[in-house]
Amino acid sequence: MQPVSSPLVSTLYAGSIPQAKLSPPRPSTAQVPRAVMQARLQEALRARLVLVRAPAGFGKTTAMQQLRTQYESAGIATAWLTLDAADNDVSRLLHCMGSAVRALDAQAGTASDLFGVLNALARDNLPFALFLDDFEVLQSDAVMGLVRQFAEQLPACGRLVIGSRAMPEMGLGRMRARGQLLEIDAAALRFTEDEAREFFRLRGCALPPKAMAQLLDKTEGWISALWLASLALEKRGQYREFVERFSGTDQAVAEYLAEDVLAQQSEEVRDFLLRTSILRTLDPRVCEALVPRCDCAAMLGRLDAENLFLTPLSGDNGSYRYHSLFADFLRAQLAREQPREVARLHLAASGWYESQARPVPAIEHALEGGDFPHALHLLREHAEHLLEQGRMRLLSRWFAAIPAELLVDEPLLQVAAVYAECFTRGAWQAQQRLDRSPAQHSADASVQAHLNALRPLLLATMDRVEEALPAGRAALMHVPSCRPFADSTLANAMAFVVSVMGDAREAYALLDAAHGTQDGSIFSRMYSESVQGVLDQSEGRLRQAAARFRVALAATPRAASYNPTNGNAWAGVLHAGVLYESNDLDVADHLLNVYLPLARDAGLPDHVIVSYRMRARIAFLRGDVDSAFGLLTELEFLGHDRQLPRVTASARLEQARIFTLQGNGQAAADALQRADDPAVWPRIERLRFAAHEVEDIAIGRLRWRLRFVHGLGELERDLAAHVTQAQASGRRHRELKLRLLSALALARNGRHGESLEALSGVLHHTAQEGFMRLLLDEGALLAPLLRRFQRDARCARDAGPIIVDHVAQLLEALDRSGELIEPEEPPDEADAGAVDAPPVLVDPLSRKELKVLELVASGYSNAAMAERLFVSESTVRTHLRSINVKLGARSRTQAVALARRLGVVR
Repeated sequence: MQPVSSPLVSTLYAGSIPQAKLSPPRPSTAQVPRAVMQARLQEALRARLVLVRAPAGFGKTTAMQQLRTQYESAGIATAWLTLDAADNDVSRLLHCMGSAVRALDAQAGTASDLFGVLNALARDNLPFALFLDDFEVLQSDAVMGLVRQFAEQLPACGRLVIGSRAMPEMGLGRMRARGQLLEIDAAALRFTEDEAREFFRLRGCALPPKAMAQLLDKTEGWISALWLASLALEKRGQYREFVERFSGTDQAVAEYLAEDVLAQQSEEVRDFLLRTSILRTLDPRVCEALVPRCDCAAMLGRLDAENLFLTPLSGDNGSYRYHSLFADFLRAQLAREQPREVARLHLAASGWYESQARPVPAIEHALEGGDFPHALHLLREHAEHLLEQGRMRLLSRWFAAIPAELLVDEPLLQVAAVYAECFTRGAWQAQQRLDRSPAQHSADASVQAHLNALRPLLLATMDRVEEALPAGRAALMHVPSCRPFADSTLANAMAFVVSVMGDAREAYALLDAAHGTQDGSIFSRMYSESVQGVLDQSEGRLRQAAARFRVALAATPRAASYNPTNGNAWAGVLHAGVLYESNDLDVADHLLNVYLPLARDAGLPDHVIVSYRMRARIAFLRGDVDSAFGLLTELEFLGHDRQLPRVTASARLEQARIFTLQGNGQAAADALQRADDPAVWPRIERLRFAAHEVEDIAIGRLRWRLRFVHGLGELERDLAAHVTQAQASGRRHRELKLRLLSALALARNGRHGESLEALSGVLHHTAQEGFMRLLLDEGALLAPLLRRFQRDARCARDAGPIIVDHVAQLLEALDRSGELIEPEEPPDEADAGAVDAPPVLVDPLSRKELKVLELVASGYSNAAMAERLFVSESTVRTHLRSINVKLGARSRTQAVALARRLGVVR
């Protein structure tokens, strides 16, 4: 795992995490040692991921608790996290996972984010396991992607244990094929007869062997049913009749037994259980708002002592939660028995949370109770503040739950809903909502201020910056307004627009204006820092851009509320970009796994292009060529689907780049031709889109000519013209890329002194600012030039230690990325694949060797080839050695070049 160089999500989430989430539930006094965990301990010690999967009530949590104890006995540190529905929020889950693993190691505890903690644990080589219970509550694609990435890229000392009712959508086939996955399912978790007998003995209601066997047969070892049966038997005492009539499916059994248990309670207890079932957390104070004549603290203590489906929340002031199965049953029972009470109870809970200045649960309960007027009353007071805090997804969910007709007379809430829609579902849908909204005709000054900000914001986000410019200039005539959030949003949106139009000076002035009107808005600060970071990167200030993107991600003070919005995805994608540029590929991939789905749903076209392109490049560098092309195909489809030709053309351009690096000139030329959309690139040439600073059709063509055209004098002249143009417009980032291509062209032409001088100018800047992928993304062609620079005494003397170290790091990265360069090269060889004499194939290649050679030519790594061919990596290496001998090659690159000359591969 690459070291993490920046905080991803510091402790930004509101308040502390309840201790109950970070601790396994308190063990029951009737807990039975599970034979399955003892029998499979060695497998669990070897596995990278342990999946404990079964329906509700099969003892998943107990099995995980016992595995945790066994891990700790084996010297493996453990951390626990019980998930809930709120963890579908990416930032919250990152924060919770980070808090869980932070306690594992004293040094790791000083890290500010999840990945920093993991790096510390990997560095210390501390064996550890993270347990995630109630995993089935996770539904968000972005969250599932985060956990999948976490599982696949755990350090060697790490393990992940998941407890879930359903099969997680994590693409577990690869881990299963590699023997890294241990699955413990319902069949394995069913109680054996010995375990059931011991359980009933501990519960104090032992059954005769025949009755025990009969009950076990009817329940099929389903632990929850046995537990509920033991509760009923405690009250009845007579087992014979009960066991005889016991029958039904799992669900029917659960409902029957729950009703039977509930029927045995006193009226006071029964009333308390039903009324408080609407609560997620059973705090005695909020319970008193629902059951006012009850001593709720004493009642909760009594229910806990009687083991009546309560889970204590450790260290959370005497609070509890109901077992989810029991809570579902109680809520259904309440709706059947007292349907008119449901809304009143939710309203009472809402009122209590409102009195405690907790608007979010207050609004949640108002909506769940169907009390839309009260929810609207609370939203009028808090919606703008929640916008400032970036709570876009929360607002979007709430507005989706409120009938549209109730918002007709709420113009301020209508515009709040448009903001939320823009940053969660995309500007296109937000524009449709705005077009339908009566708020467009409102004379209210506050509403008009928001409309003035929204119009250019939506146009810019839909890639219509030329239309956004006049709309935004007209809106700026009305600033300052009575709404600071609207003014800062407008200034930020216009800073982005004018920066794309090429006026950096006006962009900086608008950003200063945005800073002056933010008035504590977390969202606006994130937006400002992101736009300014893009300008810094374009001007070659990578370190400053990285600092701004870090600030944008951590825009909230430690105690403030934080939720990931697509706004944070904007900053997250940009931050991933600088991590990628500095060659922190693992960390960049972690970030992209979190933020790409959010950017795809609602991001700027630039963010969509950049995130897909980076993930495709990382996949290609890891030798996963199929995934790389799959990502680009998905990007191409998104462009078609959203009628964004710039997105489609960018996907094809990146396909051409991969074919170019593979040495497949014809395929690269075809892809370039498909990418050459006359409606796209002339516009991009006029404007300054972040996604195209160093990747556009012009650079794609220059890269192709550099590799596949003989006689590069004309290319040198064209490159010089492009360098001059980039320099004149202040696009230092682009200028560096073009100067690098110029140095490579000079080297290909045999003008080594000039090429070294050109490269030296590039290296002086890239070493200072930390650029790596700007150079490395040109692949194997860069290696001979870097080696020549390294061997040249004058270059080394004039460069200084920082640049010499920079060159060494670049060469090391090229070696690590896929064995693209040879261990030793003749001093004057300009290209790692150069071949002087016509090749002769004396000994024919076998079919398996031909397949290996085709995969090598496509860029597959040894590991990827082994997986694709269903062989070991050592077998792949044996094939490669045989191929080199038969072709007379010294490296993979030269073998591919010789094979292409022979016509063996394309």
